[in-house]
This record gives sequence, structure tokens and C-alpha cells, in this order.
Amino acid sequence: MSGVRRVVVKIGSTSVAGEANQLHRPTVRRLVGEVCALRERGLEVAVVSSGAVAAGMGRLGLSERPRSIADLQAVAAVGQNLLVTTYESLFARRGVPVGQVLLTAGDILEDRQRYVNLRNTFRQLFALGAVPLINENDSVGVAELKRSLGDNDMLAAYVANLIHAELLVILSDVEGLYRRYANGRGDELLREVSLGDDVSRSVSRAANRLGRGGMATKVKAAQLLMACGEMTVVAHARKHSLAEILDGGEVGTLFVPAGRRMGSRKRWIGFASPPRGSVTVDAGAVAALKLRGGSLLPAGVTACSGTFRAGDVVRVEDDQGREVARGMSRYGAGEVGRILGRSSPEVASILGQPPLEVIHRDDLVLT
Repeated sequence: MSGVRRVVVKIGSTSVAGEANQLHRPTVRRLVGEVCALRERGLEVAVVSSGAVAAGMGRLGLSERPRSIADLQAVAAVGQNLLVTTYESLFARRGVPVGQVLLTAGDILEDRQRYVNLRNTFRQLFALGAVPLINENDSVGVAELKRSLGDNDMLAAYVANLIHAELLVILSDVEGLYRRYANGRGDELLREVSLGDDVSRSVSRAANRLGRGGMATKVKAAQLLMACGEMTVVAHARKHSLAEILDGGEVGTLFVPAGRRMGSRKRWIGFASPPRGSVTVDAGAVAALKLRGGSLLPAGVTACSGTFRAGDVVRVEDDQGREVARGMSRYGAGEVGRILGRSSPEVASILGQPPLEVIHRDDLVLT
């Protein structure tokens, strides 16, 4: 924790919503104070806050979360203004400016130039001393984001990946990840999780009445950042403080990063660029990629699908259809189809040019 310089704090709906779905202003005020305290330590902090739908429900007097997309969008439009106004006023009391950033899946997952522009926006917000306040653009993109990102836990992970935050803190109404769950209650809190740990039996998939996500999305978000070499802590918003977490206290569950921090280009290839197709590889190729850090050669490819072109990102799957990696293909789908399973001399003969790797190791990310 002593090496953390940039933090993304994700605040869940149940953390900011009180009775009758009204925003719980005392909790929001305390969290704003904790964010400001981290800034006074010299840290850069971005906030991803859920709660637009919950706030809208309270303002409109609704007791049940809407089910239709149109209703969700309308309720979010009402609540988003209330949510941002509340944050802005509380930060303003401490002399801290706020910059609102509403995101759609396309900003993060579709276009490289938009991705770079967004990263530059965050860089300038930090340079200007502002706290980025981020939310999904619920009023126009509920269906898109639910399909592409999942919920605000994943949105926070993608933002942390985008801005190279060393730590993501996910605050909700749970104290962390438990080893087992029974009758809706957790038993034996896991203090630390590594990337190779099997936590599938520890994940509770039940969503609460206000938010969309459960523990499954929190673990998925943490695993994405672990692969990028960053930390995640899942903690209780009203029982744990940001200062405790940054001081190294044993609160919540810490997801430990795997290996070195990943560079910007590989983060884009592995976790931001949408794959345009896939290639299936044999067991020998899987071993070369995972154990020896090798490139993917035509000889190891057994099949391909999709209409990708040279330079597109593709999934690399084993013979069971499990994703092993993602990478930038040096050939289009038509060329891969002609040379799969071929040796380098055969590739040169078929294509009439010096053979290339299907995916060079510098353009490949294990997922």
C-alpha cells in the first residue's frame, strides 16, 4: 500500500442509499471526507459512484426498481442530477472541484482513439486538482453497459485499468469475500486472494434490491486488475475506512496482483479492445504461450472464426473453447485459414512472402 499513488474508489448503491431509497447524506459526506483525506496525503483519487437509479427512485417515490429499460433510463436521468449535485456540494465545502465523467461501453471497449482521449481527460483532471466523478451513462446506455460491462464494479475496474491506478477499492454492504455462504450469510472471511485461487464456490451471485451486481462481479473486476498487476480491496462502506485500507489494515479482502504491472498497450489489447474473431490452438501452442512466453505460430493453430483483419484483436482458445489469451493478429482471417497447421517454409510457399507469427508475443496478453 505504501507504493499506491492513484486510487479508484467504487461506491455501491447500498452504500449511498438510505431509507425509502433516499441518498444517505451522512454516509456520502463521510466518504467524501475520506477521499479528501487521501488527497491531502498526495494521492490522486477517482470516484465511481452507483446510486443514480436509487436516487431517482426516491425522488419519484418508487418502492421497487423498474424492470424495463425505458423506465430505468428515465429514473436514472432523474437520479443522476441529484447524485452529482450531492457530491459536488460536499466536495465544494472542502474546496475540492469535481469533474463529472459519464461513460458508455464504446468509450472504453470499442474505439482506441476514444480510449486514449478519455485517458488524457483523466490525466488533465488530476493535473487540475479535480476529483473525477464517474458513472455509467444510465440515461442512454443501460442495455449497452449491462451487456458489455456488467455493472459499476466492472466499470470501475476498466477505469482503474485505463488510468493505471495501483489500487481499486470496492465499497459495498459486505465486508469482503467469504470462503462459503449459507442462508445468505458469509462464513470465514478471506483476507487475501491470489490470481490462481479458485474462489468459484465462494462467490454469492445474489444481487440486492437496489444494485445489479453481486460478489461475482466484484471478483471478476478484481481478477481483471490482478492480471494487469494491480490490487483490489473489497470492503464494507460503513464499517471500513479508506485510511484503514491505505494504512495496510486487515480490513476486507485484498486481491493480490499477479506479476509486474502491465503496460498501456497490452492493457488495451487484453482488456479494452473488443475481439473481432478467434483462433483455436493445440495443446503444444497453449504450453508455449503460458509456460514459455512464446509467440503463436501458424503450426499451432487448428481453426479460426470471424472476419478479422490484420491488426485486429482476436481471442486465443484451447481445444475445449476456453480463452487462453488475446492478441493482435498479423494476418487476416482468410490468410490464417490458409496457413493453419503449416510450418514456416509451407507458409512462405503458400503466401509468397516471408512467414510471420500469427500473434507475436509482444502483441499477446494471457487472460
